[in-house]
Amino acid sequence: MADAVGLHVNQIKRYEASTAQPTLDALVRLAKALHVSLDALVFSDDARGPGNDLRLQIEAVQGFSPEEKAVTKTLLESLILKHDAGRFSKSA
Repeated sequence: MADAVGLHVNQIKRYEASTAQPTLDALVRLAKALHVSLDALVFSDDARGPGNDLRLQIEAVQGFSPEEKAVTKTLLESLILKHDAGRFSKSA
C-alpha cells in the first residue's frame, strides 16, 4: 500500500492508528490506489446520503426516465437556490 501511494509505511501505520491525519494530497493518493472515491474513503456509508425522511423518495427517483430525472433535478436545484437565497438575505 505504501509503495502504491508513495508514502512511507510508517506514515500509513500512523494513519491506521489515528496518531496522524493525512493531508488532502495523501487522501487523494490513497483513494486512487484503492480505486474508490474520496467521499467513500472519508465518509461513512450513511454520512453523505439522504436522511431517512428522504431515502424512499430518492430511491423512487432512480426509476424515473432520463427526462423525469432532469425535471426533478431542476426542481431540486431551484428549491435549494431559493432556500440559500433566503438564508443569505436573513444574515445580511
